[in-house]
Amino acid sequence: MTEAEVLFDVESGVAVVTLNRPAAMNALTLPMIDALIGKLGDWAADDSITAVVVRGAGDRAFCAGGDIRALYDARETSPNGHPSLTEIFFRAEYRLDHLIYHYPKPYIALMDGVVMGGGVGVSVHGDHRVVCEKTVFAMPETGIGLFPDVGASYFLPRLPGQLGMFLGLTGHRLRAADCVYAGIGDHYIPVDHHDDVIAALRAGRDIAATLVGLSEDAGPPPLRTRRDLIDRCFSAESVIEIERALEHEDDAVAAEILAVLRTKSPVSRMIAYRQLRAGATMDFDACMKMEYRLSQQVMAGHDFYEGVRALIIDKDNKPNWRPGALPDVTTDMVAGYFASPPSGDLTFETS
Repeated sequence: MTEAEVLFDVESGVAVVTLNRPAAMNALTLPMIDALIGKLGDWAADDSITAVVVRGAGDRAFCAGGDIRALYDARETSPNGHPSLTEIFFRAEYRLDHLIYHYPKPYIALMDGVVMGGGVGVSVHGDHRVVCEKTVFAMPETGIGLFPDVGASYFLPRLPGQLGMFLGLTGHRLRAADCVYAGIGDHYIPVDHHDDVIAALRAGRDIAATLVGLSEDAGPPPLRTRRDLIDRCFSAESVIEIERALEHEDDAVAAEILAVLRTKSPVSRMIAYRQLRAGATMDFDACMKMEYRLSQQVMAGHDFYEGVRALIIDKDNKPNWRPGALPDVTTDMVAGYFASPPSGDLTFETS
């Protein structure tokens, strides 16, 4: 990692992290993750640091995810599939998410621009989540043969009603008003005032009062008009039953949701459903351990690499999922993804 990929600035006790890969939409690389773990750990033990603010460079993204292209390329260039990279990357990323969730000092995320995948992990688990007019939030993993991770097992089931299951299965994108409505964002503050947040904190002003004082009305959330439909259909007891429920709705919105849902990996949909139902009754640490198991099993399979090929590499948008249909994804097949991997389960020691 070059130092410029993530910037650290401390003034008047307020530390500011800037994810600084704007050309790559600030996607997290392994060296960036390691640097964040190290610096956040240092600040947690430093009595002079009173708060941490995280933001993204450029005008497009807070952070669009993890560097999945690196994982794809490692597999393509090694006959052994580079198991060490898949182990190290996900262990480090999930340890970072764990550190943020349990962080002992106020952690403020300025979610300006695209916030997806790994970017969700370094924002949504903080104490204060600030959205703006540029925020585009999503967990799109089922569309690339992955599963909603970085702690999604914990936070998605705790959203109102069935919104979490809907977002996790479909990858639906939310703008600011919907983020606030769903409880993903705490404050709507236009991006032009994000520097004012930092300045106020460095002037010694109260964090909560500062954020409330700069907050504005995000407007009506479009998701509210779909809420009854989502709660009704996504409460079903399997993915197949969710799709049947959507089929039985005499509603153009339901048909639209169903069409999107059916483009996702069948295996990923089945994994995500079981994962999110289980996560509703698990604590955060247990969710992260479950997700690490899933990450290693998925990396050893087919659909992730096919999804990345179709949507990111070749961009033909025609993934050849295996299996290609939900009825062909057996219960035993899904259960296998939740088994402990050969590399062992996730632990949270970083040294």
